[in-house]
Amino acid sequence: MEKRFRSLDICAGAGGQALGLEQAGFDPTLLLDTDPHACASLFLNRPQWDVVETDLRDFVGHEYPQVLNVDLLAGGLPRIPYSVAGQQRQATSERDDLLKATVWLATEVQPRAIMLENVPHLVKSPKFAELRDSVEEELKHCGYVCVWHVLDAQDFGVPQRREHGVLVAMRPEDMDHFSWPSSTGKAATVGEVLGSSMASRGWQEAHDWSLLANEVAPTIVGGSKERGGADLGPTRTKKIWARLGVNGASIGDDVPGPDFVMRQGEGTHGHRGLPKLTVEQVALLQGFPSDWQFAGRKTARYRQVGQAFPPPLGAALGKSIRAALDH
Repeated sequence: MEKRFRSLDICAGAGGQALGLEQAGFDPTLLLDTDPHACASLFLNRPQWDVVETDLRDFVGHEYPQVLNVDLLAGGLPRIPYSVAGQQRQATSERDDLLKATVWLATEVQPRAIMLENVPHLVKSPKFAELRDSVEEELKHCGYVCVWHVLDAQDFGVPQRREHGVLVAMRPEDMDHFSWPSSTGKAATVGEVLGSSMASRGWQEAHDWSLLANEVAPTIVGGSKERGGADLGPTRTKKIWARLGVNGASIGDDVPGPDFVMRQGEGTHGHRGLPKLTVEQVALLQGFPSDWQFAGRKTARYRQVGQAFPPPLGAALGKSIRAALDH
């Protein structure tokens, strides 16, 4: 039987990272998140998982003995505080508090490995150099070696241009055996991934649409509560979606029916215009399997999808970490 490893998943969201890690051989001893809808989604898909709805800053590891000395502490901290826009909207203290809470938790839990993901700015930008140094220094006191890297989800089969900044920390004897995952090849296009679902209600132009949608998706955004309702991002991103034959102004309730007529530049009301993506379709572009469920109403569900860590990338990273731990 394949050896399984134990993990603690913080800021778990709807479970994209946990699902990928599960595929890589990690079973979560506990998952935590502040969002009740995300916690409900985790229960919907994996009722056997132990899910705690709490703020990371209030979580005390020793109150949950099962998380002590796990093989992997993994989490995706909220992305907005480290984004270019987020620097204008979020207090530095809140941003740093979450990262510090994660480091403190790591020193308490003492996992063999740590994996944290966020926006690439956290890894690449000189603005965060002092913060990176602070994290490395704190973890060094506990015997960890840190490495930082930026990975693009499209290199691991996710049909989307989506960069993630990743920190991996291990003790030297394990880090000697760690290497970043290699690309698994070219990702499918939006049309290839969503063509069958677009045709599922009898839309006659679904095949033509799939030929038009002949690129991987732009980065899916709109998952933050700081933004308005469910849409596919700012104006620049919406223009890319329009080029791919998608109306990015909002998220649809269903795919087009047989009487829908695709028209560019003729409005988006009624049965004319560009089709909108459903939450389930966006989830496919994030790399979720079609049977993964999201709890809540449309906007709450879309926010979970928009904030998610693509499961295929989580699996690739998990396999690399597992190989290092299993040397």
